[in-house]
Amino acid sequence: MEGTRKPETEDLEASLLRIVHEHQQESLQIREQAERAKKDAMKNAVVVAELLVDAVNGSVEGLFLNEKRIEFEIRALVSTILRYKKQTDAWLAASHALNSVLKEIGDFENWMKIMDYDCKSINAAIRNIHRS
Repeated sequence: MEGTRKPETEDLEASLLRIVHEHQQESLQIREQAERAKKDAMKNAVVVAELLVDAVNGSVEGLFLNEKRIEFEIRALVSTILRYKKQTDAWLAASHALNSVLKEIGDFENWMKIMDYDCKSINAAIRNIHRS
């Protein structure tokens, strides 16, 4: 009886083997799908990362260019300010010189008035001496 199996047992064994085989096939298909999905996800993640890096690099590049323009403008403004400072210093020196000249003119004018008064006084004294 050992050598002979009953057809029911053989059918059951064949059914179980078929079920196990189908299960293995389905598991293999699921693993393959999961692997493909994993690879697709990795590819998509790489694409997204590259797009993000490109977007950030574009913004950074724009900021860098703006920074360079601002630095150029700052240098130009500093140059203009230094030129205006020199011009203002020259105008200030000229106005001080003019002030000094005007003071001297005022002093000279005052001296001339004093000299005129003194001359008139001397002239009057000489006339008085001459008449007497």
